[in-house]
Amino acid sequence: MAAEAPAGRANQKQRTRAAILAAARALITGSTEVSMPAVARAALVSEATAYRYFPDLVSLLREALDGTWPSPAEALAPVAHSTDAVERIAVGTERLLRHVQAYQGAVRAMIAASVVRPGEAGIRPGHRFGIIDHALAPLEGSLGRARPEAFRQLKRALAVVVSAEALFTLTDLCGLAPDEAIASAVDTARSITAAAVSANQSRQRTLVSPRRTAAVPSRRARPAGAWMPPRSPRRGRRSRACRSRP
Repeated sequence: MAAEAPAGRANQKQRTRAAILAAARALITGSTEVSMPAVARAALVSEATAYRYFPDLVSLLREALDGTWPSPAEALAPVAHSTDAVERIAVGTERLLRHVQAYQGAVRAMIAASVVRPGEAGIRPGHRFGIIDHALAPLEGSLGRARPEAFRQLKRALAVVVSAEALFTLTDLCGLAPDEAIASAVDTARSITAAAVSANQSRQRTLVSPRRTAAVPSRRARPAGAWMPPRSPRRGRRSRACRSRP
């Protein structure tokens, strides 16, 4: 009996931990605010008990979301064989933002935690960067090699658009419906990528095109008897009229 008591306590701890995680997963798929008190109430435990298993809300949400986000390859599976970076970034942007919308309760809580504690911004997973890198992979050998700084700037610009912050700005401040907000962000990501690709192509055409030289007009033979303008006297010589004067 003495050996069964520790095992029973360990099983109870596992059940409690699982209940807290299950409650968190149920809350993050809804539209209600996700907080530690709300998770504790849904798990039928005290808030102090919830904090004993998870030191803060962010650590709880990270574990609750583990495995729910698509990998870059999964997000871009519909365009896996495409080399069109514009098409690829459009698909990746929509897939990421659809996922943000589905789990917006948890995403908003994680953003709020990183704003309050800017020194711990690394607690956020940063899924956008993997998707952007994977989507722009076809440009590595062209834009990435010819203009590496422009390539890095393109990724930075997309990081602003392909983000939960951009989606929440469009829905909360601009008043767009979720589908409209996602479509707007996708269109912006397309435009940014297309502009970078076009600029690089124009630059490459300029570099490889031959220099144009001005055509030198050829001297055509004059027909016999054609009028010819009088030749001006050479510089430094005086004309006959001038020599005849005293």
